[in-house]
Amino acid sequence: MKTTFPRIAIALKLALRELRGGLSGFYIFLACIALGTGAIAAVNSVSRAITGAIATQGQALLAGDIRFELNNREATPDEKAFLDSLGQVAVSTGLRSMARLPDGSEQALVEAKAVDGAYPLYGTVVTEPARPLSELLGEQAQAYGGVAAPLLLERMGLKIGDEILLGNARIRLTATLSSEPDALSEGFGFAPRLLLSREALAASGLIQTGSLVEHAYKIKLHNPGQRASLGAIANKQFPSAGWSIRTADRAAPSLTENVDRFSQFLTLVGLTALIVGGVGVANAVRAFLDSKRTTIATFKCLGAPAFVVTLIYLFQILLIGGVGIAIGLLIGAVAPFIALGFLRDLLPVPSETAFYPAALGLAALFGLLTTFAFAVLPLGHAREVPATALFREQGFDQSGLPSWPYLAAAGLALAGLAGLAIFSADDRFIAVVFLGAVAVAFVLLRIVASAIAALARRSPRVNSPALRLAIGNIHRPGALTPSVVLSLGLGLALLVTLALIDGNLRRQLSGTMMQQAPNFFFVDIQGSEREGFVNILKQQAPQGEITQVPMLRGRILSFNGQDVSQMNVPPGGRWVLRGDRGITYDETLPANATITQGEWWPENYSGEPLVSFSAEEAGELGLKIGDTVTVNVLGRNITARIANFRQIEWRSLSINFVMVFSPNTFRGAPHAWLATLTDQSATPAKEGAILRAVTNAYPTITSVRVKDALDIAEQLMGQLATAIRAAAAVALVASVLVLAGALASGNRARTHDAVILKTLGGTRRMLMRAFAYEYMILGFATAVFALSAGSGAAWFVVSRIMKLPATFLPDVAVITLIAALVLTVGIGLAGTWRILGQKAAPVLREL
Repeated sequence: MKTTFPRIAIALKLALRELRGGLSGFYIFLACIALGTGAIAAVNSVSRAITGAIATQGQALLAGDIRFELNNREATPDEKAFLDSLGQVAVSTGLRSMARLPDGSEQALVEAKAVDGAYPLYGTVVTEPARPLSELLGEQAQAYGGVAAPLLLERMGLKIGDEILLGNARIRLTATLSSEPDALSEGFGFAPRLLLSREALAASGLIQTGSLVEHAYKIKLHNPGQRASLGAIANKQFPSAGWSIRTADRAAPSLTENVDRFSQFLTLVGLTALIVGGVGVANAVRAFLDSKRTTIATFKCLGAPAFVVTLIYLFQILLIGGVGIAIGLLIGAVAPFIALGFLRDLLPVPSETAFYPAALGLAALFGLLTTFAFAVLPLGHAREVPATALFREQGFDQSGLPSWPYLAAAGLALAGLAGLAIFSADDRFIAVVFLGAVAVAFVLLRIVASAIAALARRSPRVNSPALRLAIGNIHRPGALTPSVVLSLGLGLALLVTLALIDGNLRRQLSGTMMQQAPNFFFVDIQGSEREGFVNILKQQAPQGEITQVPMLRGRILSFNGQDVSQMNVPPGGRWVLRGDRGITYDETLPANATITQGEWWPENYSGEPLVSFSAEEAGELGLKIGDTVTVNVLGRNITARIANFRQIEWRSLSINFVMVFSPNTFRGAPHAWLATLTDQSATPAKEGAILRAVTNAYPTITSVRVKDALDIAEQLMGQLATAIRAAAAVALVASVLVLAGALASGNRARTHDAVILKTLGGTRRMLMRAFAYEYMILGFATAVFALSAGSGAAWFVVSRIMKLPATFLPDVAVITLIAALVLTVGIGLAGTWRILGQKAAPVLREL
């Protein structure tokens, strides 16, 4: 112990002295560490800024301290009295309906929201022109005022002052809607917003028995301190209310969850870039130690203990790694100031951007563990090589594996890296799968590199000297094969995976789904309107197929008597429990479903309420035949026993429900109907005629053109795919840096080879051709691996997780092959050109 600390001090002193020579040879090392660390720091900083803004701006995002939401019914007098006792109440009602021109020539789906005079309790509604909401929504000259999103005016060719019809009400557009404070807390809408008064909604006649309507009661509490306990008090006092309660501290839980999930994915992509960069770290360290052979040999000959020599260079590497980490942290610290400026119109952002030490600390820890994990093995190699071998110009490639302490240290560092990634992840299962896939990819890449070298070693002799030299370079000691395959393979495989997933989803949305899906969904059809409605569809689309089912809305409260809000539900099943679900009843098994377990109820069944549950969702929720499900429908709690599980083809976009009840469950209950029209021969003009005919005859029926919904979904998916590809490009950039570093680290050996071959009569053209063949073979082999691994990963995600048919896309294969060849040959020849220009005499004197 007495000699240990002085030796450490000496090692640190010598390390600092050697660093006076600058960072030459470590620029790619710095870039790899800075890139990966910066990506992780930036993603987590921006994520924390957004989620923090959601939490701190909860009152404005919710437009209240607390919100009680009821579906398909308003609060009873007792319930309303209870809500009024808590504070000032603002009531709003939301529904989808069809807005149309007075002459019936044009119509569009809108998200209508009717508000009272108290709205909003927090935040501000921004309109153009800016006037008080009470003036904009007031009634004048037998028309009610309305504030519409600019998109509605664009779709219908309207301007301020024009009039539209909503149901039976005449609405005059008085302003355009720039922003509403509670838009994000109310979820994503597929149609433009139309803001109107509750009096206008009442005049429209849209609210009828069974209409899909959401009534929200937002409260500015007299005592905000009781916000956390109000949910339990309300449910205890009104156990059958079935309302959804949300407080300002969780104003937009779905948005927060989605931001966290997307942040987790991008963090894992950044970690992939950092791990790929770790290969560059190992290459840079190996090249650095190779350049210090004489110095290391001198230290050893002068009696320096092996661990002191190791510490000297470990300190240098960690200090240089610290510089790279600092650059990455600077990128991460600045990222929120830049990114939030672009996101300000889309997501809640903090009023004052700040630094996020926890996010920066996490990124720094990732960077430090990566630097150490990939640097320790080359240091172990340097420790094992005797001084005499170093003086004879022997490198470290022939020294085999380092001793077990170095292997253990590298293993512990990698385990710490994986543990940190899993511990910091929102969904730890996904993190484990992702890291497992990266580990398997690294192992496979090593196997591929060994297989390429083995094939080259056993290849038959060829006549071309250049090709023969290229094949020899692939399998010789110290060959670039492992470095090139490792550096480029993982980044390309990741991009192939994402490209194939994106391509398959787009094919489904624009191809298969479009062909299988109905042309229209029709919602809020009253029983008295069914016959006339069907007659119109038969007149407009004689060849069309019409499907009708009863539809109600219900919220799942409990399984087997256990409150679902207290259950730990896997991510795949949470959507079933989030908000109200569409439910139906049927005497017979739906045509688009098959029984996987249990039996369907007999005709004219009159026993206890039974329910058929979707098999996939039941598996996620851990349900089994005989379990009970309690749902709240129209203010009544109904408990039914699970009779069977059904396999549902969700991708057909036909009418499907998670739960189908036995008819006796809702006998006599008021409800509306849901219908679809499928006519594959219908042209866009014909679909427009159908839409006008239905809307003009039955203005309270909501018509949804499926193609429009799919177009919006494809547009959103395209934006998401762009963001994901940009993040994955970080990993590819890291791969390119590592590739350049690997080629640069082999320049010394390549220079010796080129000089000797030129001395023996080799021409520059022949050598250039030999190097080009070598890089082409390596690039082609890497592209084949990336295609195979990426296709396998994409197939698993698309077919096993998304339950969609997976298709191989040839254009992705061609682009991958070209990218691999351009990168390897281009970067390789760019570095080789300088080598071939070296004069022979100076190099030969050093041999």
